[in-house]
Amino acid sequence: MTTTATWPNSPAHAPTEEELDRLHAWWRAANYLSVGQIYLMDNPLLRKPLQREQVKPRLLGHWGTTPGLTFLYAHANRAIRQRGLNALYITGPGHGGPGLVAASYLEGTYSEVYPAVGQDEEGLNRLFTQFSFPGGIPSHVAPETPGSIHEGGELGYSLSHAYGAMFDSPDQIAFTVVGDGEAETGPLATSWHSNKFANPQQDGVVLPILHLNGYKIANPTVLARIGDEELDALLRGYGHTPLFFTGGFDDEDPIAAHERFAAVLDEALDQIAQIKQQAQEDAAAGRESERPAWPMIVFRTPKGWTGPKTVDGNVTEGSWRSHQVPLGGARDSDEHLAELDAWLRSYRPEELFDEDGRLLESIAETAPQAELRMSANPSTNGGSVLEPLRLPDFREHAVAVPHPGGATAEATRVLGTWLRDVIRDNPHNFRIFGPDETASNRLQAVYEQTDKQWNAEIEPHDRQEHLARAGRVMEVLSEHQCQGWLEGYLLTGRHGVFSSYEAFIHIVDSMVNQHAKWLKVTNELEWRRPLASLNYLLSSHVWRQDHNGFSHQDPGFIDHMVNKKAEIVRVYLPPDANTLLSTYDHCLRSRQYVNVVVAGKQPGPTWLSMDEAIVHCTRGLGIWEWAGTEVDGEEPEVVLACAGDVPTVETLAAAKILRTRIPALRVRVVNVVDLMRLQDDSEHPHGLAQRDFVGLFGQDIPVVFAYHGYPWLIHRLAYRHDRSSRIHVRGYKEEGTTTTPFDMLMRNDTDRFHLVMDVLDRVEGLATRYAGLRQQMEDERFRARAFAYEHGEDLPEIAGWQWDEGAGAQDETVGATGGDNE
Repeated sequence: MTTTATWPNSPAHAPTEEELDRLHAWWRAANYLSVGQIYLMDNPLLRKPLQREQVKPRLLGHWGTTPGLTFLYAHANRAIRQRGLNALYITGPGHGGPGLVAASYLEGTYSEVYPAVGQDEEGLNRLFTQFSFPGGIPSHVAPETPGSIHEGGELGYSLSHAYGAMFDSPDQIAFTVVGDGEAETGPLATSWHSNKFANPQQDGVVLPILHLNGYKIANPTVLARIGDEELDALLRGYGHTPLFFTGGFDDEDPIAAHERFAAVLDEALDQIAQIKQQAQEDAAAGRESERPAWPMIVFRTPKGWTGPKTVDGNVTEGSWRSHQVPLGGARDSDEHLAELDAWLRSYRPEELFDEDGRLLESIAETAPQAELRMSANPSTNGGSVLEPLRLPDFREHAVAVPHPGGATAEATRVLGTWLRDVIRDNPHNFRIFGPDETASNRLQAVYEQTDKQWNAEIEPHDRQEHLARAGRVMEVLSEHQCQGWLEGYLLTGRHGVFSSYEAFIHIVDSMVNQHAKWLKVTNELEWRRPLASLNYLLSSHVWRQDHNGFSHQDPGFIDHMVNKKAEIVRVYLPPDANTLLSTYDHCLRSRQYVNVVVAGKQPGPTWLSMDEAIVHCTRGLGIWEWAGTEVDGEEPEVVLACAGDVPTVETLAAAKILRTRIPALRVRVVNVVDLMRLQDDSEHPHGLAQRDFVGLFGQDIPVVFAYHGYPWLIHRLAYRHDRSSRIHVRGYKEEGTTTTPFDMLMRNDTDRFHLVMDVLDRVEGLATRYAGLRQQMEDERFRARAFAYEHGEDLPEIAGWQWDEGAGAQDETVGATGGDNE
């Protein structure tokens, strides 16, 4: 049974009148700094009359959601100070960037991280000028913002990031603001169900705050227009206890709004404290905790609260017109300039900052201190709290290989036994995420050590299926949630793996875009410490989705990832179980990468011993001398190259045909594990120097390349090395259906017979001399297809092909069960 840390819960009380005044002053200061960032590049405290030239020439940023975010931040700070909470602040409305920059500045964290932006008038001027300015900072809650783990530039992931951050963080809380525009997205709608996967004993708390300000860019939002009764029913149906707050309308006294919201937030936090206390008592008694109806807050305020009520005769506060820059002509129009001046002065900056431009101490004291500041919480700089994994020796899981191809194994099943031991040795900071496919992808050995975490109802027979209140495997049939949970887990200093069917990992294309951008930017920020890499394991891949058909056949995620920055992306295609083990050990040790590993789950040959696999993976690619027919001191006449487990089998089968039928032909076989090695070393850190590329692939000789994915990617990667286009690539070309494995290869001209034909066509003199062999290869293709269409399976000599039939290639079988076509 899990245990839980003591929940931080110092005695709390309703704010006094003095506390409310100071809280309101802090909010005014945050709003003043937010407006100043959007508009000003000089005169930050308005100690001189505001002039046009003090306004930025390009007004960029978003005001509409910002005052709500700063209001909530101020109240979260009050709760942290009173209760001693260990809190993160996650903002789904990423366009509220100026508000979060302002908050971290008021807390002092910003100046600690960026000393040039000091706590004085000059520092304020720098703070204002840099925002959405060339050479400055972005308008979102970006990696540059202390305390941020969620940029929000793409909507829909605040809750999934928050829950991921709270897994295995039992003493933490994430104040998580969900924008009402964000709430219209599919990922966010699904992420309300994350509460069914949070264990109150071992995990932290997510407090969702649905910020209903009524509008998105140019239209009303759905949840703001359905009424409280319907909204309450919806949120209770998701398993929450919603608490409602409406404030800022009808010229309400802001102090009264603060007082009312403080009561709502205290009620939510009191409920949470009761839930956590019960969980602690359950853990001490060895009981499982029932899933609670966690509280959440519905927060209704006007969009653009405290901003201009009208601009040019149009309603602005409380409408979509406040979304970005309400006074867009402030540099060009005297009227807009005067209105901007009045807006800024409405926050009474002279009451907030001293003569030097520093926030008054009495106001600054309303924020927490040291690491209790949300902008300075160590978890938001995950690399600073990252503990390396204790990785078991992967070599102990090696498949014994008496000779190349002399053992059969399901590569991912073998990997699963090692991941089981990784979980055993790292019970608190490593998880596996996947959309209902852990067992389907043959990783079920992990269930010998852990369960699948599930906090919805559990039927008695579910226990046999490894469903439990706590576990290290997170499965939900939503790639978005798996990705979001894993990102939140990694960003707060933990480790994990995302296992998925290859074709459907595309669902998270845009999410991994954002994560890769985050890593790219944090590489440029010295204060951001390196994170554990985002590791994908893509199985059930294109070449063994013959049973599920065309819809399941797509290797294009590799192409998508190769578009990202070279220092971030790594793509690995291990050809067998031993190379997969070596590859994944490397991936789990790595930092600041997105590692894409594609490996099959079906029984296949194991080509290399573990020692050979380690060397091969370290090189990233290499010549398999045992497979070729080279002659020492002579250049090969053709190179057969391959990348991917199934293409490797076909390449070796083609090499064997050539060895038998044209024994004098000098064939070199090159296998590629690290796809990035094909690039020039000027393009990628793993790339090959031109001399090394020529050493492997020759200068002018033809190369026939069997590749796992879309053929044109190989040309793109190698173009600096191969301007003459002598490399001929076979791969997936969008031809698929429900058929046999070998027919899938033939449909895409990646089968062994076609590879032999390619060699005959491209090596000078062979086409005429071996026309009969070429014809035979075509006939073999026809025969293989006819047999499949008649019998529903591939020819026995193809399905049971071995590299060396006489050497007992099936003597050793590891995990070769077959038959599972899920």
